[in-house]
Amino acid sequence: MSLADNDWYSALTRPSRTASTALLLLGGWVLLLTIVNIAIGAYSPGFKALWLGFLSDGALGDVYVAHDGVSIVIDDIVFGILGLAVAGLGYLGLDKAAEGGAISAIRDCPNCLSGLFSTGDGIRKTFADWLIVGGAMFYLAWSVQNNTWVDPGVFAVSVAPFTFGVGLNLLDKAEA
Repeated sequence: MSLADNDWYSALTRPSRTASTALLLLGGWVLLLTIVNIAIGAYSPGFKALWLGFLSDGALGDVYVAHDGVSIVIDDIVFGILGLAVAGLGYLGLDKAAEGGAISAIRDCPNCLSGLFSTGDGIRKTFADWLIVGGAMFYLAWSVQNNTWVDPGVFAVSVAPFTFGVGLNLLDKAEA
């Protein structure tokens, strides 16, 4: 019996639909931050995040610089390539993990939040879906209003309901 014939080996090497979806969403968020940083600056009003310094807490250079109109720096290119790579990995994994491929899975995304307007799948599903949407909407609304797309306080507030909603949805899937 070869190593590839073991069930545990195939479980570790085949892509997961959940992990692939998470990678696709994370890559999309990184690309959104890259575009915002190029266009208006993502650090705070009038300032552009320098991603290498920002993610390394200043070890790899400055954290931010004044934003004077649309401009691209090397950090934007590196962060954009990282976003494309992560989204690409998510897309490729979803293509293998989902029945009908990645396009079918992406088209089915609105059904992932089926509890928003119906309690047919249970009150826990409805609550979980509203937590996800509430966390994402809080982050987007705060970021647009205050032009602070990388504020740790906003992350702390928005991530808690978002991840709790995702966890409740995963719990529902595990029980089914």
